[in-house]
Amino acid sequence: MTTPTALGTGEARTRLHELTVIDVRTPGEYAAGHLPGALNIPLDHIQRALSDIRDAAHRKDVLVVCASGARSGNACKILAENGITTTTLSGGTGAWAAGGHELHRPQGSARTVWGMERQVRLTAGALVLLGLLLGVLIHPAFQILSAGIAGGLVFSALTNTCGMAAILAKLPHNRPRALDLDLDRTLAELRSR
Repeated sequence: MTTPTALGTGEARTRLHELTVIDVRTPGEYAAGHLPGALNIPLDHIQRALSDIRDAAHRKDVLVVCASGARSGNACKILAENGITTTTLSGGTGAWAAGGHELHRPQGSARTVWGMERQVRLTAGALVLLGLLLGVLIHPAFQILSAGIAGGLVFSALTNTCGMAAILAKLPHNRPRALDLDLDRTLAELRSR
């Protein structure tokens, strides 16, 4: 197994023309803005795309990108376990945009979807408040909901995974109808690069 490496935004920008960029965020996040030339293969579809990514890695270096670097790091680990050498973008698209680099948006994508981390924070916070409120107004046992969310957040931090993000990624607002994931088309484009 190879160890994934990371590129800073400056180096990634200068090498962009010689990289195959794979964005592992949800289609909604991808539509809100992505690196120029990036292909959207969400993290939950990486296993299906292994052979095409392996072939692409033989032609060009592969840069895996997400919002902050966590999901792309997980994707790089999966790819490394399958013998595919990749690189992740340090800080993800957030760092890319903060560095003043351009993000591309598909035609007709006027609606902006919140980043997955922001969606998780909203959902977790709302569920904790709901558990506390129901515990005070109805029955103290409802506070178990708040404890469960807190435990899930601790587990998420320790394992660098997020079950809540995996669930939220499946919601319709993260898979816009006009930009619905067409993995076959994306993989065909990956094969042609």
